[in-house]
Amino acid sequence: MSILTPTLNRNEPQRFFRFLVVGLSGTILDFGALITLKWLGMGTLLAATLSFSVGVVNNFTWNYHWTYADAHKGQLGVQFGQFALVSALGLGINNLCVLSLESLASAWMPDPSLAYLPAKVAATGVVVFWNYFANRYWTFGMEHG
Repeated sequence: MSILTPTLNRNEPQRFFRFLVVGLSGTILDFGALITLKWLGMGTLLAATLSFSVGVVNNFTWNYHWTYADAHKGQLGVQFGQFALVSALGLGINNLCVLSLESLASAWMPDPSLAYLPAKVAATGVVVFWNYFANRYWTFGMEHG
């Protein structure tokens, strides 16, 4: 099966729902860490990178044990490495979106110092789809189930 022609099954809506729940928990941790790090004076890029990393560890743990509990195709370390690589590419997409959109958002925000927040929301919306499909078909190898 090609990643370009995925086969979905009747359990897909439930799996995607679980992925979204896990992603929401990771996003809450990510945003909380981002806001805290910015409040402590850290630059946006470093703060976004560190906060995103907190979300990655959370998301792998919950996806491994809940969303894809039936997909432990290999060693935990191998799957975490694949998940981390998918997440690193997602981080690149995330940071590109945040940095690009932060300057745009600062033009219409009443408080331009908070422009990173809508930029982060938009970035999260883009990255969720990348992460789901890359992890579903590569990390957890869900070709037929």
